[in-house]
Amino acid sequence: MVTVRQVFDSYKDTLVFEVLGGKKGFSKSIKLPEVHRPGLSLSGYLKNYVNQRILVFGNSEVSYINDLDSDVRSDRLSSIITQETPLVVVAGKLAPPIELINSCNSLGVPLLRSSLKTMELQSRLTYLLLEKFSPTTTCHGTLVEAFGVGVIIQGDSSVGKSEAALSLIERGHRLITDDVVKVKLREGLYLEGYGAELTRHLMEIRGIGIINVAHLYGAVCVRDDKRIDMVIKLEVWDDKKFYDRVGLEEKHIDLLGVKVPYHIIPVKPGRDVALLIETIVLNHRLKEMGYNSAKDFNIKLLETISRKQRKRKTSL
Repeated sequence: MVTVRQVFDSYKDTLVFEVLGGKKGFSKSIKLPEVHRPGLSLSGYLKNYVNQRILVFGNSEVSYINDLDSDVRSDRLSSIITQETPLVVVAGKLAPPIELINSCNSLGVPLLRSSLKTMELQSRLTYLLLEKFSPTTTCHGTLVEAFGVGVIIQGDSSVGKSEAALSLIERGHRLITDDVVKVKLREGLYLEGYGAELTRHLMEIRGIGIINVAHLYGAVCVRDDKRIDMVIKLEVWDDKKFYDRVGLEEKHIDLLGVKVPYHIIPVKPGRDVALLIETIVLNHRLKEMGYNSAKDFNIKLLETISRKQRKRKTSL
């Protein structure tokens, strides 16, 4: 749940907020990440009007209210500002009508003022609200960037996740976070991964302890966040288990409703896990460019079989 207090404390400097009234309503919850300019609603047209959105009053709204008679002002404002209204913001350092201040104070609706222009305020506030309301989750693993691709390396404890990530960093790739990956859904379309501020740029290597990757390898080998493009799971090699040797079957894992390509790498002594991860990443980039090695091989194989069958028929 996002409250007005949280929005004010987080963005009062960014949005240049000052409090004008309704202080007792700072505990109100914001239920919708939407910002509305009530131009048409102020004229009395309330069809499809939603009173749970944040209201932004710009120069047009304030000028329109000031041109109305005092009784009409109170009536129009009471029709759009209710106890369910989470927040009212006046843009451009405009002086709000006294009726607006009285209405917000009586209903306990926070009234703020920003020095930003109306369109800039609306755009920034909408973006920041979407950030606040974005679904998030956490998963166990190490997030790295290899060849520009964000990869979560997962696996059971002591399987070699951190060591594989360290090998990738030594090859010039980047660490985003180790052990715990925070995942956020961006714009409802893609996932972004990042780590806790406390453990930023740190890795735990068994037998060595905690190391600071930025200090050891340089700032170029770390970054704070990265889009998640795939998940790779490391597991101990099992001779009884069948592992795909062609790559026609494409697996995916669901994270916050987004399907992410999923690969399993069996690990045993002698296998260069970092090299295998790099190969998967490069192959992933080829697929995004429209070239699939496994499918191309399968097509050539089927064509070869078909050609041999036709030759056999003609020879008979």
